[in-house]
Amino acid sequence: MNEGLKTDRPFIKLTNIGKAFAGVKALNGIDLDIRPGKIYCLMGENGCGKSTLIKIISGVYSPDEGEIELDGKPIKHMTPKEAINRGIEVIYQDFSVFPNLTVAENISVNTEITEKRKVVNWKRIHFQAQQAMDRLGITLPLDETVEHLSVANRQLIAISRAIAHDARLLIMDEPTTALTKYEVDALFEVVKRLNESGISIIFVSHKLDEVMQLSQEIVIMRNGKKVADGEIADFTKEEIIYHMTGRKLTNTSYEVPKSVNSKTTLEVKHITQKGGFSDISFSIKEREIVGITGLLGSGRTALANALFGIHKIDSGEILLNGKKIELRNVRNAVSNGIAYVPEDRLTEGLFLNQPINKNIAVAVLDKLSNKIGMIKSTSIRNMSLQWIETLRIKTASDELLVHSLSGGNQQKVVIAKWLAINPQILILNGPTVGVDIGAKTDIIEMIKSLAQEGMSIILVSDDVSEIMMCCNRIMIMKSGKITEEIMTEDITETELYSKIRTQEG
Repeated sequence: MNEGLKTDRPFIKLTNIGKAFAGVKALNGIDLDIRPGKIYCLMGENGCGKSTLIKIISGVYSPDEGEIELDGKPIKHMTPKEAINRGIEVIYQDFSVFPNLTVAENISVNTEITEKRKVVNWKRIHFQAQQAMDRLGITLPLDETVEHLSVANRQLIAISRAIAHDARLLIMDEPTTALTKYEVDALFEVVKRLNESGISIIFVSHKLDEVMQLSQEIVIMRNGKKVADGEIADFTKEEIIYHMTGRKLTNTSYEVPKSVNSKTTLEVKHITQKGGFSDISFSIKEREIVGITGLLGSGRTALANALFGIHKIDSGEILLNGKKIELRNVRNAVSNGIAYVPEDRLTEGLFLNQPINKNIAVAVLDKLSNKIGMIKSTSIRNMSLQWIETLRIKTASDELLVHSLSGGNQQKVVIAKWLAINPQILILNGPTVGVDIGAKTDIIEMIKSLAQEGMSIILVSDDVSEIMMCCNRIMIMKSGKITEEIMTEDITETELYSKIRTQEG
C-alpha cells in the first residue's frame, strides 16, 4: 500500500505562488495543498492559469515568487525529469504514447530509460506492464501495437505507464474529452482504484457533472487567482459556475413564450436514410428549442446532417413553412434558411489557417460583394466586428488566425458564421463540447435569446444538463428511431439520464 495513506501531511504544498509572462501575471498568490489519497478537481475558464499551475507543479516552469514544499521539504528548482522521479506524472490530452510500439513497450519505456537499461529484457518489460495493469484492474493485449487501439485504451496505457513509474500524483488534463459515456465510467473506476491505493489525483475538467461525480476536493481559479476551494460536497453547480465566471447561470429549462401564437416552421414526415435513421416524424414551431438526444450511434448526428443537406434522405418529406422542400445539398439548405453548427468544429466548421473575420463572413460572401463580384475587406471586417461584439468573442484582433482562439471562442466563430445568414432554422450539434464554463454560459444564453426572438432551434446533444437547461421539448433516439418525446417540464435531469441509459444494448 502507498506510504501516503499513513499521513495527512501534504505531498505538495504551494505557498503564495506567482508567475508572469512578459509582465502579465498568469498566477498571483496561489496557495495549494495536495494531500495523499485525494481526488482534486482543478476548474477555471481558459486563460485562468490552470495550465501554468500544472506546469509549475510538474517542473516545466519555475515560479517567480512563492515557495514549493515536497514531503515537507522546500525545493527551489525542479526539472520535469526530477518531478517524474519524485512521483509527479502529467497525462495530457494527446497521452504522449508511441503508436508504433506495443502496449508493453509503452507502459515500460519510462522505467527502462530512468533505470538506464542497456539490454532489452522482454520478460521484464512484460512483467512490469502486466503488474501496472493489474494495479488498475484492466486487461490489454501486451503485444498489440498501440495505433490499433481505441482512444480510451491509449489513455489507460498512459495511466499504466505512470503507475509503472511509481506515480504519487497523477495530473489528468481534460481526460474525458474524446471518450463515450461508457468509457468515462470505466475511466472513473480506474481513477477511484488509484485513489484507494493512496495516489493523489488532480483532475482538470470543465464538465460539471463529471466533476461532481468524481472529485473529493475542488480548486477554482479565475484570472490567475484561486477564488474558492474545499470539499466538493459543499458546492452546488451554480456556485461553481459563479466562482469561475463571476456570473450566475439560471438552471431552469426554456419555456416558449405563451403570449405568442407561433407557427410551425419545419415538419418532417416519415423520413428515412439507409444506415442512418428510419421513419422519423416531428415538427418544430417558431420560438421552440427542441432537443434530440441519445447514445453514440443512436442516429442523432445522421438526422442533423440530413436536415442540413449533407446526406440526402431516401424517403419521406420535409416541409418548410408548409411547403415541401428537397435538401439535395448544403447550398440548398442554406438557401432555405437552415443553418448548422456541426459536431466537430475543427474539421467541419472552421478554416483554421484563415483569419477570424473571413471565417465569420464565408457563408455570406455573395451578400458582401458588389455587382461585379468584388468584396471589400472593410465590409468583411465591419460585419465580423459586429458579431465579435455580439457573441463576446475574446480576441485581440479579428485578423488573427482562428486557430489562435480558445475552443469556446472558436465555437462562437462557427455560430457567428451561420447566424450571419439570418437563418429561420438553427441546428446545433453538441454546441458546448470542449468549451469552458464561461463560453458554455454565453452559448446557452444566446440559444435561448435567439429562440425568444423567433428562431426555431434543434439542439442535438448527449449532455443531459445542457438539454434540460435549453429545451422545451426533448426527443430520445435509439437505433435510428425516435423512441420517446417528452416535455422538459415533465421530467427531471436524473430521469432523463436514466431513460437514455436504458436505451443501451
